[in-house]
Amino acid sequence: MSAAADFIDDSLQYESTEERAEDYERRLGDALEFYGASVGAIRGTIRNASRRYPELQHDAITALASELWARPVFERRLAAVVLLQSNLKLLHISDLTRVEGFLRSAAVQDLADPIAVDVVGALLLRLNEQDALRARAVLERWAVSESVWLRRAAVLVHLPAFRKGEGDEAGFRRTVRLVTGAQDGRVEEVEEAIRILREARGS
Repeated sequence: MSAAADFIDDSLQYESTEERAEDYERRLGDALEFYGASVGAIRGTIRNASRRYPELQHDAITALASELWARPVFERRLAAVVLLQSNLKLLHISDLTRVEGFLRSAAVQDLADPIAVDVVGALLLRLNEQDALRARAVLERWAVSESVWLRRAAVLVHLPAFRKGEGDEAGFRRTVRLVTGAQDGRVEEVEEAIRILREARGS
């Protein structure tokens, strides 16, 4: 592992407890491994890593996120999400390819949703018109994907804009048509995401 990944992994394990790991497994299932670090400890670890390695820019940040994600450990993967959230200003439209891979292998809602809302949704608010069109094409592909996490994400990415009062009503309705028309589209994970958006819109 890189020095930054080693630092983060060591810190997460140091902050972990067996009791919390068991609680995570009861709540989230056994699709991932668990160290037992709290969300606060994960966020603090990423802050400390940013101070320790201030030279990290776009390529190093995204590579580090992939390095953390590579092992199916919940805390490492959540650290990757927090890392991207913390460096949102460095992200590009081209990073959606990497993020798509994260979503496909997210395994649990507690990873998939913050990627959709706090990484992709927040990134969409920053895009210029040309990049927004490119993103729309990507998200429409997600909306009809066989992956439930991509379909759920295609809905939830609209949430930050609606929370700011800048939601794209036509775009949201188009997404709903796509996800509900997809094979196995009407699953609870996707239906719940649609309900969340409708509540955010006040309808």
